[in-house]
Amino acid sequence: MTEVNTPPPTPHPGGWTRFVTARPRLSLLAALVLTVLAVLAGGSVGDRLGSGGWEDPGAESTYATRALEREFPDSQPNLLLLVDAGRASVDDPAVAGEARRLTERLAGEEGVVGVGSYWRSGSPALRSEDGRRALIAARITGDEKTAGETLERIAPSLRGTQGPVEVEIGGLVAVRHEMQKIIQEDLTRAELIALPVTLVLLVTVFGSAVAALLPLGIGIVAILGTNAVLRGLTEFTDVSVFALNLTTALGLGLAIDYALFIVRRFREELSAGAEPVAAVGITLRTAGRTVLFSALTVAVSLAAMLVFPQYFLRSFAYAGIAVVLLAAAAALILLPAALVLLGHRVNSLDLRRLFRRGRVPEPTTGADGRNWGRAAVLVMRRAPFFAGGTTAVLLLLGLPFLGVRFGTADDRQLPVSAESHVVQQQIRDGFPGSPGGGLEILAEGRATEAQYADYKERIAGLPDVLRVEGPLVHGDTAYFTVLPEGEAVDRPAQRLVDELRAAQAPFDTHVTGTAAALVDSKDAMAERLPWALAFIAVVTLILVFLLTGSVLIPLQAVILNALSLTAMFGAVVWVFQDGHLSGLLDFTSTGSIETTLPVLMFCVAFGLSMDYGVFLLSRIKEEYDRTGVHEQSVRHGLERTGGLITAAAVILAVVMIAIGTSRVTNTKMLGLGIALAVLMDAMVVRSLLVPAVMRLTGRATWWAPAPLRRLHTRFGLGEGEPSSTNAGAAGQEERARQDKVAAGR
Repeated sequence: MTEVNTPPPTPHPGGWTRFVTARPRLSLLAALVLTVLAVLAGGSVGDRLGSGGWEDPGAESTYATRALEREFPDSQPNLLLLVDAGRASVDDPAVAGEARRLTERLAGEEGVVGVGSYWRSGSPALRSEDGRRALIAARITGDEKTAGETLERIAPSLRGTQGPVEVEIGGLVAVRHEMQKIIQEDLTRAELIALPVTLVLLVTVFGSAVAALLPLGIGIVAILGTNAVLRGLTEFTDVSVFALNLTTALGLGLAIDYALFIVRRFREELSAGAEPVAAVGITLRTAGRTVLFSALTVAVSLAAMLVFPQYFLRSFAYAGIAVVLLAAAAALILLPAALVLLGHRVNSLDLRRLFRRGRVPEPTTGADGRNWGRAAVLVMRRAPFFAGGTTAVLLLLGLPFLGVRFGTADDRQLPVSAESHVVQQQIRDGFPGSPGGGLEILAEGRATEAQYADYKERIAGLPDVLRVEGPLVHGDTAYFTVLPEGEAVDRPAQRLVDELRAAQAPFDTHVTGTAAALVDSKDAMAERLPWALAFIAVVTLILVFLLTGSVLIPLQAVILNALSLTAMFGAVVWVFQDGHLSGLLDFTSTGSIETTLPVLMFCVAFGLSMDYGVFLLSRIKEEYDRTGVHEQSVRHGLERTGGLITAAAVILAVVMIAIGTSRVTNTKMLGLGIALAVLMDAMVVRSLLVPAVMRLTGRATWWAPAPLRRLHTRFGLGEGEPSSTNAGAAGQEERARQDKVAAGR
């Protein structure tokens, strides 16, 4: 007797559906109140964020820096006044008199210690080689926020024309303060660019202005909520100002992704005749489950940054996890409530009817979906060609990353017109050695003058040492300043750090300085990176297995996601390290990539790739559970999600490109790099590589050993209703036919 498939009865609302739809108006009112509170709580978050965080707090260089700040505050200047005498010499009596008055005035300011200058010490390192400029150095005490406030208070009276000289302000505190202000300004501009463009794209995707506003509203709720979370975290730990950019990008991008898939599925169910509450129930059991899995996979990728000690990376984990979970929560709680209230009115204000006659087809259905289906069939027919060719192209695009050189962020992150960048560049170009970029050696333990002199002589004889100054002694503690030849953080300077640490001394020594902090940061990254990658891989494998019940699909997902990032890493090195397109993109190349950036970009881009991968795999799995026909399921999955994944990727890329318009190079690199990774993943990996690889692996794609199948039956979740033991008569017949064909090959 032939088995007949009949449509399942309309399901009764489940517990979660009843929870989110029982009182939709109350849910939305509560969300509005919480959003207002989030605005009040997080409105001042930008003023409490730091612009550093690249150093390892447990490193030798960090210990030495803190000890020197405590014992020798003038050894760690973070404020530099560049005094320009014009055509005169800095030794001219009038110039020297005014410079001494400036030095005394600065020394009298509250919160400023360790003031020194060329006119006090006569150090040649503080005088330019042409003799027309010299430096006043000092240290502003306190944390980044306090130091920034002190700088704002004292800078106006120091900057500009002072008698016969012109004064410009630089140093680490000025660089960080200026960077913080520029990032906040650029973020506001990016939001003003991204929001209207995103709304236009959403209207294009949905047609309905009402449906288009829903994802945007979810994104705004997620962003505002995350700002409040970050504001709370600043009471307990340091948080980087750069994290605000990720909050905006992921808040808009992921909220739009989640809302796109939920609203699309809801409209499908309405079109099939379901009532709004029933449509919401089906949507939550299908697309809602997928959104939950997607949020977990993205959060896992971002959580991996918590294993690193630098608060720059940890800040992105805080912001990313918060915004992902809030976006998912809003999409699974607030959005269903809004859909229940709107019902069929979700299709209202179809703006595309202004330009076209007749009914406009739903995205990813109709002609658009059939095009994706035909493309999937073509790819699967030529699976070896597309799999091999696409992989080769992606690996080729990633080749420049083999030449990556790691460095540290400095003033060159800022635009060339920024005052602190101008000052630091003049110091680099016109002063001997690298003032402010030297190495300091902290010497702890009782020693004689002869022992200090012998040690100084030995380290002065090391290669790449320009000059050694000191020691300055305070009790049983002393410090030496070592000026390396060349740039402060180039390879010879880093090599010199290792040589200084290996040098024998009759006392305990600890080396710090810019190059030492870079060496320690690279060591910390190398030590923790395997753990972060293992965490991402293992948890991703588990989550994708729970979604699909397959052993092979999780492995494919991890490998193909990693392949999708090769173009991003290759472009980062080719553009930002090697300086190609620096004129077009308006940045200064330093010849290196900041050490933490590749890790950050990997975690964010990998998570977003998994986001799209989960949406595609869940729909393929749903169809395979229904029919049991492998290739048909792959084609169906691309038909139903190809258009929406591409639309979601384009929208997220627009947000990231808006972030990439920043005048700060690291933010520009982050935005443009992830935009490229997202587009490559959606348009190349999901469209070409995934169907080709799944065709090559065939029905073995879905294999799992019996114990794991039982585990998945008990704990697994997926889009669609739970699968039955029989996939239907048509599916079983097709599987039998495929088995016969395979056996005859």
